[in-house]
Amino acid sequence: MEKIRVGMIGVGQIAKMHLDFYRDIPEAEVVAAADIDESELNAVSEKYGIPHRYGDFRKMLERDDLDAVDVCLHNNLHAPATIAALRAGKNVYCEKPIAGTYADGKMMLDAARETGRKLHIQLSMLYDRETKFAKRLIDGGRLGNIYLGRASGYRRRGRPFVDGYGSPSFVKKELAGGGAIFDMGVYRLTQVLFLMGLPEVARVSGKTFQTMEMDKDRKLASGYDVEELGLGLVRFTNGAVLEVIEAWAIHLDQFEGSSVVGTLGGIRLYPFSYMSSMDDIEMTSRPDMDEVDERWHRVNPLESAGDSSQKHWIAALQGKVKLINTAEIALRSMVIQEGIYISDSRGCEVGADEIISISKSKAAAL
Repeated sequence: MEKIRVGMIGVGQIAKMHLDFYRDIPEAEVVAAADIDESELNAVSEKYGIPHRYGDFRKMLERDDLDAVDVCLHNNLHAPATIAALRAGKNVYCEKPIAGTYADGKMMLDAARETGRKLHIQLSMLYDRETKFAKRLIDGGRLGNIYLGRASGYRRRGRPFVDGYGSPSFVKKELAGGGAIFDMGVYRLTQVLFLMGLPEVARVSGKTFQTMEMDKDRKLASGYDVEELGLGLVRFTNGAVLEVIEAWAIHLDQFEGSSVVGTLGGIRLYPFSYMSSMDDIEMTSRPDMDEVDERWHRVNPLESAGDSSQKHWIAALQGKVKLINTAEIALRSMVIQEGIYISDSRGCEVGADEIISISKSKAAAL
């Protein structure tokens, strides 16, 4: 089967991580890259052996030999680049979150449907072994009716740029759209939504904080105006509830990790454990994940297609597997993420319909 030919839009920090993944996928070939920073474009292209380079990504989209493009730009640039690529007839792999607002994400998904092209969002935790194990138990009916989820992420002190890594663009609403909830929270949130069966959001209540001290010079230089801690309570139309808590920085030593609970059993994801009752005895099970994962790879020739987001993407483009509906999952999570901010600003719970109607495009010009 012919290789999937990929073009990169953006060659910054995230793009280098994507390129490292592509190196380990023989079925993929990165043949072109575009970035407005000529020196960085040349350096990255030399390192990864990318033969064709463009200062304007639109010129790259004119190529008729690209099967897909990989969008590695700031959140509020995802929509314009993705929509342009889809309308140019390219399939699109886009870095998380889907966009800076629900409105922009919806336009991206609509464009994919209108053009008949595939749109895939980088939601790496969907490919964790913990997610696969949990999904197998859920599909087997081991949890029963799922009514409670918890999406929880923790850093003691890990705010981008101000705590010593990453660029200022991570902490400015103008480009990022949000802070901890957008940056890391989207991973946990989409993972738990996926395991809960992607229920429809009814209402969202949320609160955000930016209270911890930070280096004054870095705060001034970055224009830091996003949250370091975000919390949310989500009510779904099926009666289930989801708790959300994500911290870039907090004076605690840890959070309890993400979990999914049903009428017959519950799963804690990290470290993985399954809890239920048998014959009136509370039981906790911890599988041999290495042994099971190795066996699954031995008996299923397509198991490796689920080892990472990009392996899944390339396998789906080759027709080997069905593409997970990551764009729909990411868009559903955006209702929650944006709903947390709206609820916080109003000081009250808000309905999903209102969140969607309030959401406006914040796509930056390219």
